[in-house]
Amino acid sequence: MAHQGEMPKSATIDRSDRHGHIGLVLLLAAVLVGAILGLRFLEPDQAQLLILGLLAFFAMAGVFFLFAAAIGVIRFSGRTVRNDITKVIADTAAEGVIAVEDDGRVVYANETYLAMAGASVAGDVRPVERLFTGAAEVSEAIYRLAQAAREHRSGAEEIRLSPSLGGAQEFGWYRVRVRPLPRPGGREASLWSIADVTHERERQENVFQELQHAIDYLDHAPAGFLSIDPNGRIVYLNATLASWLDYDLAQVGSGGLSLSDIVPRNVVAMMTSFSGDPGSVRTETFDLDLRRRNGQFLPVRLYHRIAFGQNGRMGASRTLVLNRSPGLDVDEGQRAAEVRFARFFNNTPIAIATVNRAGRIVQANAPFTRLFGTLPRTGENGEGPSIIEAFRAGEGAQVEAALKAAAEDRSDIQPLELHTAGSNGSSVRVWVTSVGLTGTDGEIAVLYALDTTDFRKVEEQLAQSQKMNAVGQLAGGVAHDFNNVLQAIIGYSDLLLGSHRPTDPSFQDIMQIKQNANRAASLVRQLLAFSRRQTLRPEVLNLNDRLYDLSMLLKRLLGERVELDLNHGRDLWFVKADLNQFEQVVMNLAVNARDAMPDGGKLSIRTANVSEAEAARLHVSGMPPAEYVMVEVADTGTGMASDILEKIFEPFFTTKEVGKGTGLGLSTVFGIVKQSNGFIDVDSQVGGGTIFRIYLPRHIPEVQEQPEAAKEDTAKKPAADMTGQGTILLVEDEDPVRAVNARALSARGYTVLEAASGIEALQVMEERGEPVDLVVSDVVMPEMDGPTLLGELRRLYPDLKVIFVSGYAEDAFRKNLPEGEEFNFLPKPFSLRQLVETVKQVMGR
Repeated sequence: MAHQGEMPKSATIDRSDRHGHIGLVLLLAAVLVGAILGLRFLEPDQAQLLILGLLAFFAMAGVFFLFAAAIGVIRFSGRTVRNDITKVIADTAAEGVIAVEDDGRVVYANETYLAMAGASVAGDVRPVERLFTGAAEVSEAIYRLAQAAREHRSGAEEIRLSPSLGGAQEFGWYRVRVRPLPRPGGREASLWSIADVTHERERQENVFQELQHAIDYLDHAPAGFLSIDPNGRIVYLNATLASWLDYDLAQVGSGGLSLSDIVPRNVVAMMTSFSGDPGSVRTETFDLDLRRRNGQFLPVRLYHRIAFGQNGRMGASRTLVLNRSPGLDVDEGQRAAEVRFARFFNNTPIAIATVNRAGRIVQANAPFTRLFGTLPRTGENGEGPSIIEAFRAGEGAQVEAALKAAAEDRSDIQPLELHTAGSNGSSVRVWVTSVGLTGTDGEIAVLYALDTTDFRKVEEQLAQSQKMNAVGQLAGGVAHDFNNVLQAIIGYSDLLLGSHRPTDPSFQDIMQIKQNANRAASLVRQLLAFSRRQTLRPEVLNLNDRLYDLSMLLKRLLGERVELDLNHGRDLWFVKADLNQFEQVVMNLAVNARDAMPDGGKLSIRTANVSEAEAARLHVSGMPPAEYVMVEVADTGTGMASDILEKIFEPFFTTKEVGKGTGLGLSTVFGIVKQSNGFIDVDSQVGGGTIFRIYLPRHIPEVQEQPEAAKEDTAKKPAADMTGQGTILLVEDEDPVRAVNARALSARGYTVLEAASGIEALQVMEERGEPVDLVVSDVVMPEMDGPTLLGELRRLYPDLKVIFVSGYAEDAFRKNLPEGEEFNFLPKPFSLRQLVETVKQVMGR
């Protein structure tokens, strides 16, 4: 302890516990006293033995005390050395340190703390709570630290105390910390430390003031500054530029403003898609118009500087903006000309770039960057990228030849049909023109490029459509002529079957002829479906019900190795389609899916309603926004490559082995869907399966319409009596077909008048001089077709009943008839039974 009047080096209070040693001495004394008293009651021999035992006991105790003393000296000396080193470190620390027990008693305070507290003797040491008093914020901070000390937690606060400790300064900043102090075998305590950080805070405030001055200067500089992140968000905008654009500066940096709000959209992609080497810096200059908040334009020049990280990614920009508005430049005429050129250069829809003798781009506009992307700067000394790298590999020679011609100032350079670089490059038409005299930056040519990708697609689609239309017309014509042949074969087969019993030997031969004729008719229907000239009998359908009825047939068709999964959409809308043709579509897709899964797999058929808004988002080619019912047929098969996908709907195109496919399956599907006013979309990946999606327009049944399930099945039941009376005019240019149909009708009791053409039919009616009960006429005939014949007959007999027969679809010739014209229709080829049934029904109306 320091003498009175001296500044103590430190204050330490030692409370070592010696009770254990005192207790041991008392125990030995008690043993000695007890032994002396016991000698009085013992015999001499026993007393002698007791005295010898006591001497031995005290000898052992002496040895024990010698060892204990030696160990104590060693421990004491080690602890003393450690305590002395720790004490020296604590006493000489720059921070004030004080240890306080939980009951508030100070157990240690170093020299620095004593100086801060102004203590002259150990008894004058004040704890931290009494040292820091004053303003409310000081008391609150000290309370939080004291609470942490009571809860044996660590805590830290920076406190501004006025005046400073000791009163030498007007104020002082102190960093006060507290943490638990572990004391094995002793009471819990807390260690407080106080550091004077006044000078550190003063330096921070000076730096902050300098930063505020810099920000103020940057905000009110006579030029605009902005920073743009790689996503196009403006992360900084100075007050000058905000004033020019009439924006509130508070909107910037909080997601309220992006580059697309102030820069034309054709420039945004260019400014956010630059590339550079890792760690490099790139600077670009733009003359363009910024868009003010009121929609007006501000002509500016941008010095756009971008730094790239070590990973090669573009960082935030540092962009300088110079105002090019009238009155700010000395040469007003030059300024106006530059502004006009910049607007034209960046807003034209044509990509433009100037190229020097080395084939490197000197300057390019925004559409060029949008079309070709950002090209790397591979030249030395900061030269621009090579124009050759903008085009697909192998096309550079054409560009080099055009540039050479431009360097020679030739004017007969032909446009080039090229592609942009990359696997999915766009088609471009390129014009190369000479600049005449070499430009200030060495330019020798100007390159103009126009994206022709969409034009090429339309051109290819038109060529494909014309080809498909020509094939369709050919297929339709072949199908029509073939139908007449099949009609005769089926008709005469029916006549022969009618005159033979099933037990006759030739009956089965005739059945084979008819069955093969029907198979041929099925192939013809596929040709007509492809050419979209087949006959459709649309009816109101619920596709969920139809698919359920078809599921058993599909399971047998797919076999045991392919799993069928039907997923019906809830509350499915009605459609109006031909039931048989819809089933054919599903069957064809199922067969293709089965063949694509030779090792087995899963076929999923799903239905769903598609709203108008959802249809607009699908972007199916040619499909307008409307309400549709979707049928999705998905398999887990081998999938198809993109080059095959482009041809799958072409007739006679097949990837199957010879003899295993006709190539008409998907073309038939396509034709049926299109003729039903629907659309089809396909998505396939090699090894990932194929998905066909069919979209049929939603049909809202009228009051008199009913779904097919609710209709009576009377139309399918054969009439009990097919005989009848009346006169029928049969018009058919094919003699065998006309002969067999006439025989069938005559056999049922009808009077048949035959005509080989429309002209001959009019002559027959003129000679007869009165109407007939029914006209059965072919549609496609030489000299005069069926619709024309009907028009002539209507003039004579307005109420005449007519049945048209044709291998073409009903809609194919309906457009040639007057609006509202009523007639009956029978598609070729048909059986004689179908003919007499239709005649009986029409005659009976």
